[in-house]
Amino acid sequence: MQIYDDLGRTLLLNRTPERIISVVPSLTELLCDLELESKIVGRTKFCIHPKSYVSSIPKVGGTKNMNIKKIMSLNPNLILADKEENSKEDIEALTSLTNVYVSDIRTIKNAIHTIQQIGTIHACDVRAAQLIQEIEDGFNKIKQALHSKSQIRVCYLIWKEPYMTVGADTYIHDVLETVGFKNVFGMKQRYPIVTSIEIAEAFPDIIMLSTEPYPFKSKHRGEIVASIPYIKNRVVIIDGEMFSWYGSRMRKATIYLGDLYAKLKQGQIPVDGLMLPS
Repeated sequence: MQIYDDLGRTLLLNRTPERIISVVPSLTELLCDLELESKIVGRTKFCIHPKSYVSSIPKVGGTKNMNIKKIMSLNPNLILADKEENSKEDIEALTSLTNVYVSDIRTIKNAIHTIQQIGTIHACDVRAAQLIQEIEDGFNKIKQALHSKSQIRVCYLIWKEPYMTVGADTYIHDVLETVGFKNVFGMKQRYPIVTSIEIAEAFPDIIMLSTEPYPFKSKHRGEIVASIPYIKNRVVIIDGEMFSWYGSRMRKATIYLGDLYAKLKQGQIPVDGLMLPS
């Protein structure tokens, strides 16, 4: 089997992989939802879903600091990695030893393609196609519900000290724009640092504090309001997994995202007195 990963690299597989290591949390979950959990022989400490399956799978370090020796001791014939989540050095080291499929997810379309590819590699095309159909139906349902052309202007923060947001060439940005939000920092690239002054001058309707990678909590709302008084109660804690995890998590995300947008549009989210464009 000849497969091209998202970096355009060719993988030549003599047979369906039977010993898989995933160093990408969302792809580990995808493998389980494609009923391939029995073939996973290693995962990172951040691969936490689904808990009932991954708890018994050996850990091989983190996404950025893998234990290469342990990975090789597990004798994998395929490793799933990601350009953004894993270091270039680790990917190169692993590629010299075994087959490594590297994803590069920047859009919903990219994510769906990766699901297709993984389905093909592991001879579960039908299950992958069913999952993709559910995901596409979910996003289409959200699009159909977006009657108004006006978008909710959002500043999406992923980190503090310093504050970091998302630019146009990220999966999170594509999700935001697809489900009815306008990324106020969409003119930037990757994950730029922004100041409180820049956020205020961008004049978002909402500031979203993601639960990952920085674990924003309710207490951080006050810090934002103190530096940007006009935002008042329009600071929302959101489930970061629903905006940033691709793979099978996208199926749950479409439900969450549709509900979130609808509630924000109606001022029902826990941000009292929220006023948004009609």
